[in-house]
Amino acid sequence: MKYTGPKVKKARRLGVALSPKCEKFLERRPHPPGQHGPSRRRSKLSDYGRQLIEKQRLQYQYNLSEKQVRKYYQTASRKTGNTSDIMLQLIEVRLDALVLRSGFARSIYQARQLVSHAHFRVNGKKVNIPSYSVRVGDVITVREKSRELDIFPAAQQIASTPDYLTVDDKKLTAVLNRLPEHGEIPVQCEISLVVEFYSR
Repeated sequence: MKYTGPKVKKARRLGVALSPKCEKFLERRPHPPGQHGPSRRRSKLSDYGRQLIEKQRLQYQYNLSEKQVRKYYQTASRKTGNTSDIMLQLIEVRLDALVLRSGFARSIYQARQLVSHAHFRVNGKKVNIPSYSVRVGDVITVREKSRELDIFPAAQQIASTPDYLTVDDKKLTAVLNRLPEHGEIPVQCEISLVVEFYSR
């Protein structure tokens, strides 16, 4: 089940901005929520606790369910290579994630909604499945009827496009040039701890 609760509270607890609104709150109040604020004493996290926090960071930054994260781990663990890198790569090439990275949405939650409402085409074909896996060379375009929406210029103002994508802001198109490398993916998470969490 996807998270639909208060995002600012969740962002403060995990220490990562889940939306542009969360960034402003984290600047002012970077400590976790609670009655005693930054002075509140916290017991040292166990190994399991650290793994759980990193798993939740990954999960909420991509707006994934527990079942989806586990499935990505299982798929990555069956492939040859570094499981951590492969798992992160599989999640990053989701259509909703690439819509966000391309600057077509302000948050992963907005990206998911836009994809679900069929505002995008992949290689000219309608795709309304956020988990759709984009392949190298695929072209993501905004649907013709949707190009006048105010959402896209607003999102492009705060976007920072990674090197594995080529984006045309005027035509509202994005191309996945190659598979992303671990260090290029703008996500705050120790993915190796997530792998440890599921490999227990």
